[in-house]
Amino acid sequence: MTASAGLLQGQRFGKDGMSALLRLWPLVPLLLVILLGYAFGLQHELDWASLARREAALRALVAAHPVAMAAGFVALYAAAVAVSFPGAVILTVTGGLLFGTLQGAALAVCGATTGSVIIFLAARSALAPFLAARAGPFVDRFRAGFARDAFSYVVALRLIPVIPFWLVNLVPAILGVRLLPFAAGTFLGIIPATTIFASVGAGVATVLEAGGRPDLALILSPPILLPLLGLAALALLPVAWRTWRGGSHA
Repeated sequence: MTASAGLLQGQRFGKDGMSALLRLWPLVPLLLVILLGYAFGLQHELDWASLARREAALRALVAAHPVAMAAGFVALYAAAVAVSFPGAVILTVTGGLLFGTLQGAALAVCGATTGSVIIFLAARSALAPFLAARAGPFVDRFRAGFARDAFSYVVALRLIPVIPFWLVNLVPAILGVRLLPFAAGTFLGIIPATTIFASVGAGVATVLEAGGRPDLALILSPPILLPLLGLAALALLPVAWRTWRGGSHA
């Protein structure tokens, strides 16, 4: 290799590296928020003991400033989801405790959807082009199928409570799913489980006063889990129908 060729190759690699770094910039603010959150010990504030200590003060604030507190709750929830900060379930229960089941669930759904869209857009901008350039044929086929039926897949994944919430934010982004089906699927898919947790919050005051913790494992009990899985299966019916139609005409 001549010196000029080596120089050109080095310049190309340098430009490619700079382009890769520039693509990652949407993730930088989110990483900074995560670091600041842990530095200030916010992970210790999203627990049942902290909620029990602050319940009376929070109720008083909601009574005095209902609109501002509702907006603040949505903003806090969105921020927690956007940076995948632990404690989103506790926030959902808190919403039910402070605002009641229906309003608390509605605010939590809005906050969770907003936060999901933020991290989805950041990850899609930063990671999807990099992975697309290095994906093999299998990943390409998987991406094409997921993108075609993105709404159905996102709804189904959101309905299954054992799948980590942050994972369903990142996988569609990495696969290049469009924003609208992701946002709509997220909004609709999280309504059932969010409403269940908000209903727990609506009656959790006596549990907290006694020093106890609500049993959130109820989401995995058959009377609740099986209907959620049934809804997930219904969400995938269009995918199954399209697959069957494609196979029958092959």
